Amino acid sequence: MKPKLFIPFLLLVSIFGSHKSTAQDAVEKVAGIPVNYDEALVKPYTLPDPLTLSKGQKVSDAETWYSSRRPEIVRLFEEHQFGKTPDRSEVSFKVFDTGTPAFNGQAIRKQVTLYFTNDTSDHKADLLIYLPSDSKGPVPLFLNISFVPNQVTVDDPGVRKGMMWGREGKKVPVPNGMTFGRMDAEKFIAAGYGFATIYYGDIEPDFAKGISYGIRGYHLKKETKYPAPDEWGAIAAWAWGLSCTMDYMETDSGIDSKKVALFGISRLGKTVLWAGAHDPRFGMVIASCSGEGGAAISRREYGETIKHMTDSTRFFYQFCGNRAKYGDDPGQSPVDAHMLVALMAPRPLLLQTGTADNWSDPKGEFLAAVAAEPVYELLGKKGLGTETMPAANVPILHDLGYFMHEGGHGAMPGDYHIFLQFMDMHFSKTK
Repeated sequence: MKPKLFIPFLLLVSIFGSHKSTAQDAVEKVAGIPVNYDEALVKPYTLPDPLTLSKGQKVSDAETWYSSRRPEIVRLFEEHQFGKTPDRSEVSFKVFDTGTPAFNGQAIRKQVTLYFTNDTSDHKADLLIYLPSDSKGPVPLFLNISFVPNQVTVDDPGVRKGMMWGREGKKVPVPNGMTFGRMDAEKFIAAGYGFATIYYGDIEPDFAKGISYGIRGYHLKKETKYPAPDEWGAIAAWAWGLSCTMDYMETDSGIDSKKVALFGISRLGKTVLWAGAHDPRFGMVIASCSGEGGAAISRREYGETIKHMTDSTRFFYQFCGNRAKYGDDPGQSPVDAHMLVALMAPRPLLLQTGTADNWSDPKGEFLAAVAAEPVYELLGKKGLGTETMPAANVPILHDLGYFMHEGGHGAMPGDYHIFLQFMDMHFSKTK
């Protein structure tokens, strides 16, 4: 009997994309909680001002933003949404593939094991990297956090085989011939960029009891069964793992570590937003359909809501325990998505959505970007420059970008030329 892989339906949709609404768009309730897809039922709400300190002082200059307001917002997200994370003092790495020709000589492949603890027998992940073989110096890089192990994400027989989580809480071999989650790394390499990927399950498993096996469990205090209400959920753990990859990239002379673009889809779109907000070393974020808990305004209560996400039968473990306090009234939360978007400023951020992905609320993501624009402007950068939501396939590509394809949840092959266009705008390349 073949092991059952832990790949929820929305992960299938989120990786492959869809030209139709997700199944949840048609239902009236999820986890017994009503779902709203009617704009007329969105109640009036007031967003916290990203440029007003908690004590009421207005932020009118970049120095106050960097020294006071930005750290304050980060702390609020740590306490009320994602949770605090430990330091990375135990992290180390070993390069076991130092540079092998790949893709008919177009790229040089590197493979690195990241060890998250001093005990290198467990809590580790392989980072797969490709650099253009004709590069004359360090190159910008597209870093993908993936739902599947590296040998599935990229079609390259030289990639070390990994394992993935099964539904029984055990790692199992990847099925032969599996192509779920495949990405076209060669497209980025041909454009002069590096490409890297890491499997999120090697950092922290994506199920409620996964804490017993992942990095969060390792860091639990003695005689403690679960993190405190203001300590990290799984999203913060995955983001922490991405910061570990940056620790390595800063040592690699082939990578321009100041020009690393983070990419993730769905729950991993939330992850890259938080990683970029929390760790300013990342030069860009491209977040695909991050929705509730990511770039969509929670106070709208449209599509998925805080209450849906933090229900005990769903994804409560992805956030800190305090997040659930705002399920009945998101307006009581001191943070919302526009503040998460604003934390990326002045670095470039692209929000990618789909017309049919009502569950993730494309309009809510657009409105978050609009509300974050004053922060980008304060720092001398350009926001969306409009309050009118663009039509499908009409990208807004400034320092803050928004792009909505015709279709559903996730990224589709046709979206990648937009990603590359956005990267070309902001990352110069050395060849």
